[in-house]
Amino acid sequence: QVQLVESGGGLVQAGGSLRLSCAASGSIFRFNVMGWYRQAPGKQRELVAVIASGGTSNYADSVKGRFTISRDNTKNTVFLQMNGLKPEDTAVYYCNFFDVRVYWGQGTQVTVSS
Repeated sequence: QVQLVESGGGLVQAGGSLRLSCAASGSIFRFNVMGWYRQAPGKQRELVAVIASGGTSNYADSVKGRFTISRDNTKNTVFLQMNGLKPEDTAVYYCNFFDVRVYWGQGTQVTVSS
């Protein structure tokens, strides 16, 4: 079993920045992928960014150049630095953990006002 604890999120004006964190604990395999997905009202959950334990990362086209994902393997923690936020980034952001299993965080609200 893996537990995910998210932090960060909140309300910010367009052009502002936020940082999300997600710490994983429990029975964790050395190779894993952690990342963030988001879901806006009335829309499907979509990938934002993911990063493997070896450092390889992948971003949604809509956030490239604005968001940066990173991780600290010693703490099993993933970070999402979000700069240049836009109103369309407003969503609930969910931390995701994948090794041979899939786990989701409880979600944290990000609201960007225009």
